[in-house]
Amino acid sequence: MKNINRDKIIALLFFVLTVLFIVISMTNQAFFDWVFERHHNQWSWYIRPLFLIPFCFFAYKHSWAGISITIFSLFTSMFWFNRPEEVSESVKAFLQFEKDWLYGEWDFNKILLIITVPVSFIALGLSFWKHSLFMGLGVVVLMATGKIIWSIQSGGESGKSIIIPAVLGLIICIGLIFYGFSRLEKRRNANRE
Repeated sequence: MKNINRDKIIALLFFVLTVLFIVISMTNQAFFDWVFERHHNQWSWYIRPLFLIPFCFFAYKHSWAGISITIFSLFTSMFWFNRPEEVSESVKAFLQFEKDWLYGEWDFNKILLIITVPVSFIALGLSFWKHSLFMGLGVVVLMATGKIIWSIQSGGESGKSIIIPAVLGLIICIGLIFYGFSRLEKRRNANRE
């Protein structure tokens, strides 16, 4: 019982920290600019999809704290790396598009699009919570495909700059999630016998 309460308290703490990070980012232009300067470092682009791996693991293990810490880490990973010395024009253009989009007018379509992010994570979490590998991998593929399509459709030519990080991240995630899930299932089945 104590572990369950501790798990939920830690989860709530990191949920609040994530919400705080989002609110501060959206209401403090200087902080937002500081974060986005560091997000120009494409290492943050390459590591962000990899957070789906621990997210799936913690959903499989029913760890609210693990899920919440992973989501917090995913959001904050935008500024983990130093601002790069050189940035390609397509990366600059795409991140400028994203900034303008986030600070632009919020209409029904934009709100609907933003809602797909938590809905996708809920679907992914439920898939692995229920130990459904193929449903979970389907959600991962849809998330990556949706991000690529939205980026190219909305960001134009500069949106293509996310294709390599997104596809590489997708391939690594599918491979490692499949491998990890298989091992966890073998262990779970062995414990049942």
